[in-house]
Amino acid sequence: MSYTYYSTISFPSLGLEMNPPRSISLGPLTIYLYGIVIALGLMAAVLYALRRCPEFGLKQDDILDGVLWVTPFSILCARAYYCAFTWSEYRDNPISVLYIWNGGLAIYGAVLGAIVGVIVFCKIKKVKLGAVLDIVALGFLIGQSAGRWGNFFNREAFGAATDSFLRMGLYNTVTGVTEYYHPTFLYESVWNLTGLVLLHFLSKKRQYDGQIALGYAAWYGLGRTFIEGLRMDSLYWGPFRVSQVLAGVSCIAASAVLIYQAFRPHRPEDMQAARMNAQQPPQPEEENADN
Repeated sequence: MSYTYYSTISFPSLGLEMNPPRSISLGPLTIYLYGIVIALGLMAAVLYALRRCPEFGLKQDDILDGVLWVTPFSILCARAYYCAFTWSEYRDNPISVLYIWNGGLAIYGAVLGAIVGVIVFCKIKKVKLGAVLDIVALGFLIGQSAGRWGNFFNREAFGAATDSFLRMGLYNTVTGVTEYYHPTFLYESVWNLTGLVLLHFLSKKRQYDGQIALGYAAWYGLGRTFIEGLRMDSLYWGPFRVSQVLAGVSCIAASAVLIYQAFRPHRPEDMQAARMNAQQPPQPEEENADN
């Protein structure tokens, strides 16, 4: 077993310095820590969804079926989104688009892919789209909170140079100098984890299907709008940071819908959970123990 290391990572204000490996080699097999972190985040999201899906009127089998075919589609969309906005890197060797193990996934591509996949899933399973998006949104926050630490191992997704308290030092092996940047991967991970806690508890008092998904779009969009402005590796469309524009638009749109829905009456019996409970056959009463 051997490890591949890159530059040292430090947080001087916190007195931390480390050099975590980027990958582990087991003979001819190379395992990237980025992939392990993404896989663990996905597993945690699935376990969470399986535990809570009855509250959203969904069956565990449906969740597993959805994960098995929506997840690969989301990954393909995340890759396609990234490559579309960085085509100059692949133009001379188009086959390298398939080299996903070298990195290059865009979370908004994954989100858009998941939405399309979930729409198809709901049509097939005949369940309400809003209910599925609610549980998917909570799962996304889990996956995103964990997945950003994959960027930590890859020494990527950091921000502009800074001397702030939370500055992250990366040793430049070319210049021999430690340079300090905003740890935007950490900012986003903490933001998503905070959103998860808030929406987890709010989801127990949902008034309509889709409410948590809207909350996710507003919360994540708000944070990403500001955090994306600090990053050094943004995808651009002309002079605009693509993810920053999408984040801002999704935050404003979702917030507007949430405000509109707050003034509308909602019937609990219209929710997917109520429908599923109504379809359950009545449970026979327990026989008297004396009989």
